[in-house]
Order: sequence, then structure tokens, then C-alpha cells
Amino acid sequence: MVPSPPPTIHFSFPLKLLLLFSLSLLSLASANRFTLNGDVLELDDSNFDAAISNFDFIFVDFYAPWCGHCNRLAPELEKAAPILAGLKQPIVVAKVDADKYKKLTSKHGINGYPTLKIFIHGVPTDYHGPRKSDLLVRFLTKFVAPDVAVLTSDSAIRGFIKAADSDFPVFIGFGLNESTILDLAIKYKKNAWFSVAKDFSHEIMAVYKFDKVPALVAIHPAYNELSTFYGQFEEKFLEDYIKQNLLPLILPISQDSLKLLKDDPRKILITIMEDETEEKSKRVLEVLKAAASENRDLIFGYAGFKQWEEFAESFEVDKKTKLPKIVVWDGNEEYYSVIGSESIDETDMGSHMSRFLEGYRGGNVIKKCITGPTLMSFIKSQLGVIIILVIISVVLVVVLVVSMTNEEPHSVGSREHVVEGWSPTHHPETRKLHGSVKED
Repeated sequence: MVPSPPPTIHFSFPLKLLLLFSLSLLSLASANRFTLNGDVLELDDSNFDAAISNFDFIFVDFYAPWCGHCNRLAPELEKAAPILAGLKQPIVVAKVDADKYKKLTSKHGINGYPTLKIFIHGVPTDYHGPRKSDLLVRFLTKFVAPDVAVLTSDSAIRGFIKAADSDFPVFIGFGLNESTILDLAIKYKKNAWFSVAKDFSHEIMAVYKFDKVPALVAIHPAYNELSTFYGQFEEKFLEDYIKQNLLPLILPISQDSLKLLKDDPRKILITIMEDETEEKSKRVLEVLKAAASENRDLIFGYAGFKQWEEFAESFEVDKKTKLPKIVVWDGNEEYYSVIGSESIDETDMGSHMSRFLEGYRGGNVIKKCITGPTLMSFIKSQLGVIIILVIISVVLVVVLVVSMTNEEPHSVGSREHVVEGWSPTHHPETRKLHGSVKED
């Protein structure tokens, strides 16, 4: 007996479409399956969105293969990736070839390399912190910490401050409810640590210098500074206090510290001294601290001519200038000198500082523009490099035309001509003087 052939199964057209759609979803899901193994993920147009939705915290490096900064950053990310993946709240490290996947990078506003972003539950935040692996781990750990830590013992308070990292200020609300500072803690999370202490001893009150509750204490471990706020505990007054204490009373000016100023609208009173490490400079710093505590509407900073000559020269300071010199800088390209009070008289520095502030507030000033190099120097700015490359190109073309009139001029300039260490970028919120270079 001949066996009958197997029955033929006929699918309706809608069912066929459903099967095809299901197979496509399975294929896509298989392609976008990610494992948390400590490797740096390579993302592209096909899997970027899936990775962002798959992980609560993902740190993405938008890079270009020809960028020198990007090549130096890559091994640091590889060292940091397994440590970040092993956190209680893991952070995945990923990278995107921004030069290749232009549609993806355009979507995320990338126009400089490397650009670093951390996606928290799918929401991107620009990262401007350090890039060495150990420091990068410490900074990123902060992003996954609780918005407000609840401390219930003296040891918990000490441990929180010790673990909080000296690069950030620490705010502790003694006798405050978590809800009192929660919204502001979320808003300023990338700038500071926040906590509330529910149980503590009189010893803790003495150590952190508050004598009643509720109190919000701001601590700058790196600068050994501490201040206390006793109210009013309404959001407006709390936010004013927090914003004023995100920076120390006096800030040493450096390329790293200037990054902290980009979101602060206050003008900066800058004192330029010969050498900030000299003994006599310590007296100047004490005067600055006293003035800063009474004038919180200004940021007080200082720089040594010896430590950063290029920065000092921007404010018409050279080896012949009488120092210390004081100016008020708008953080961009303008600054103000007070008539008759540009240099500090070291015999009576306190009185001179008072006269300077009175003159500034009274409008007895001369407005000037920065001279010479700006923050990272004009030669490194995007505009500066473009202008220089154009000038060089024009000069070379003219020379070639003159010397080889019978030949067609060669084209000048390509990606290989990019100066090592320069990768243009522009963030609208960044002040002009901060330049267009992303450097460690």
C-alpha cells in the first residue's frame, strides 16, 4: 500500500504576514541580545536604540578613528569597563564610530570627538569629567548612587563622606526629611553628593560645626571647607545655598577647574599672583576667603603666573606687572579693572580688597577684552585652526601656481592634516573662552 503524501498546509495571506513579522522580530531580538561581561560594546545604527533601552546605565563614547584624543581614551575605557560592569548598579561602556555612522551621531548632536554621554534610563547627560580609568570610575559611580542617601549612625556619616570622593562637595541634611532636598538633589546630582542624617551624636555636631537642627551642612573635602545653613528650608533658599556651595570659597584656576564654571552665571574675581605656592601667597588667599564669604554673588579664583603664564597673559599680566593683580572676568572675552585698584598693596591687603569691591560695585571700572590666547589658546580653538588651515592652503596654492604655472594646482588639506591633539567640538552651553577642545 502506497502511503499517502503528507497533507499540504495552506496559510492565509494575513497569517503569512504575521509569521514573517514574528520571524523578523525574533531575528532582531537575536541580533540585539547583549551580555554584561565587562567588554566595551560596539554600537551602530542597527543596535544603538536596543542597547540604550536594554541597560539602565550606559556610558557611550562617540569617537573617530583618526582622532588622537579618541585613541588615547580607548585603553582607559577598556580598563574601566569591567569595573563599572561589576558595580551593584552596573554601568555598561559602549562606543560608536561617529565618523562612520553619521546619521546616528547627528541625531544625538555630536560634532566633536570624543563626545562622551551617559544614558540614564534612556536619557542622555553630557559627561565632562576626567578620562583616566580610575577617576572615570569614581565619577561615573556617582551617577548610579541614590539621589539622597539616608544615614542612620555616626559611622554611616563618616563612611559616606569618606566614600563620596574629594572632587565633589557633600551636602548632609541633619534632622531634615529626604523629601526636603530630593528635587534639588536630582537636579544637581552630577555636581554634588546629597544625604540626610536621621541619627547622630553630639560628637558629630561638634565635628561638623552645627549646634541645632534642622541644618544643611556643605562640606568640600578637597579644600577642607565647611559651611552651615539653618533655613529657611523653602526650595528657593535651599537652591541658592546649594548653588553657592557647589564651588569652594576660593577656586584655584586651572584647565580642569574652569570646566566647573561653565554652568555658573556668576562673574569671577580673579587674583593673579607670582607663585601660588609661595608663603606670601597664603596671606593673599586668607584675604580672598574672607572677602568671598561676604560676597557670594561672585566666584573668587586665583592663579599663579608661574603656574599658568598663558592664562595670566590674557589679562595683560607679564613679568613686569606688579602682582598680585585683581580683575573681574565675565567668563567669556571681557573683564573689568577697577580704576586705581588693579594691584594689591601687600601691607594692607584687607582694606585694598574692600576698596576694589566698592569700586567694582560702584561702576568705577574699565572694561577690557582678553588679549592673546584665550582659555585653551586661540590656536587650539575650532575657528583658529580653520582660519590657519585656510591661510596655509591659500599660501601653498599661490606658491604652486607661481612656480608651476603649467601644472594644475594640487589640492591641499585633508583629514591627515588635523593637528594632533585637536578635535573640534562645540556645546552651546559652553563659554567661548573654554575653547573647542576636549582634553583631559
